[in-house]
Amino acid sequence: MTDSTDPPRPDLTKGVSFSALADGGMLQGRVGDDEVLLARAGDSVFAVGAHCTHYRGQLADGLIVGGTVRCPLHHACFSLRTGEALRAPALDPIACWRVERRGDSVVVREKITASESKPAGAPAAKPSPTSVGIVGGGAAALAAADMLRREGYDGPIAMITADEDAPVDRPNLSKDYLAGEAQDDWIPLWASDQYAQKQIELILRRRVTSLDAAARAVVFEDGSRREFGAILLATGADPVHLPIPGADGDNVLYLRSFANSRALVERAQSAKHAVVAGASFIGLEVAASLRARGISVDVVAPDRVPLEKVMGNEVGQYVQSLHEGHGVVFHLGQTLTAVDGRTVTLSGGRTLDADFVVMGVGVRPATGLAEQAGLTMDRGISVNEYLETSAPGIFAAGDVARWPDPHTGGRIRVEHWVVAERQGQTAARNILGRRERFDAVPFFWSQHYDVTIRYVGHAEQWDAVSVDGAFASGCTVTYVRAGQNVAVATIGRDKKNLEAEVVMEGTHG
Repeated sequence: MTDSTDPPRPDLTKGVSFSALADGGMLQGRVGDDEVLLARAGDSVFAVGAHCTHYRGQLADGLIVGGTVRCPLHHACFSLRTGEALRAPALDPIACWRVERRGDSVVVREKITASESKPAGAPAAKPSPTSVGIVGGGAAALAAADMLRREGYDGPIAMITADEDAPVDRPNLSKDYLAGEAQDDWIPLWASDQYAQKQIELILRRRVTSLDAAARAVVFEDGSRREFGAILLATGADPVHLPIPGADGDNVLYLRSFANSRALVERAQSAKHAVVAGASFIGLEVAASLRARGISVDVVAPDRVPLEKVMGNEVGQYVQSLHEGHGVVFHLGQTLTAVDGRTVTLSGGRTLDADFVVMGVGVRPATGLAEQAGLTMDRGISVNEYLETSAPGIFAAGDVARWPDPHTGGRIRVEHWVVAERQGQTAARNILGRRERFDAVPFFWSQHYDVTIRYVGHAEQWDAVSVDGAFASGCTVTYVRAGQNVAVATIGRDKKNLEAEVVMEGTHG
């Protein structure tokens, strides 16, 4: 619903001035009951749905790049001509309307049907595989299955996962869902009937124990095997378990799956005090969500400043002060040494009382299948620019994949949701022979109370950090290495983050 203080949206069916709409400019209006975005790219004007199909971000606050519009929230990208969702995290298209030029007037007419606007998939560069097996049930897996169908592949697709749930919106598990602000039915990425509609065989609670790379076959726990024309390894990462007394007790919880988050929510119903081990993004998001439920939270971490190794001292100190302002107590420079029922012992000798402990001390890529199969490894599964492993016809995407990154000039592995989805999409197209290089600039976001940090690029090391603006009112943080901007983080400046992404693409793509 439009806020009563907002100006009324213009009726685009009555026409607007073409000359008043600058190149790259956007105007949000309405067509009947629909909110519609009018966008100009060069001499062309397009009318599309005003909201991103991921989290309904206002596209008018985003950026026009060529013939596309990018969402300011999580950098989804849509074709202005067809409405197609070109890059994750959005998977569904936005609607399109016909536009007519009458002199200097631009008039929006009727909505275009999905069949009229849907682009035809590009022809495969080589015969498509007889079948595709996807090992994993996360972001990369679902994005790949979806893209295979969108590209016109009509062969069998099987998605195999040991999880008990179909693919879910994992970033939400530590954010709104854990905070009690999102319902259970918001979390699955697809409704249960969509798998059948798209003819994707979803195999849950089935663990693959080995991989026969030469035969492109997977072997299950019961010894049965299944061969495919192509395989995508999207096995993700597993939480690190601390080797301390009591770490596997009933009072210690982890957060990786929907089942994990449901267990946390259940424990939080009656809890008054929790300890979070680790000041990672996940650990701090968990802390914020638990505070939203009124639970007292202590964070224990070996770091001098939270997130310092990832985002630098300035951002780390701000995030720490933000959490402290919401009542979180930090025990930095310390680790957990034991958990005994309600008693949590720290390395400094102090003990804390906790209804439960959440372990957020990191994850390890689940590379066991690839190692067993003899694939080339490099602190992850080594892939080429097309995301293909050392075994022809076997691809890898997501948390497990280490790829040659044109933006840093090195090989990197990134544990970001949007990166995993985009790699799944690229891997799917390459399974069909498209020979498309994966060259997306990494992007992620993290939410702490009412503050969202958006980060584009990849900076494992930097020579200097510059902060433009103030954290409390909006700022841009730039990470520089060898005179080159390698990453940009923003708070309250979403469009600046999009602009930084475009600059990185143009400079290094």
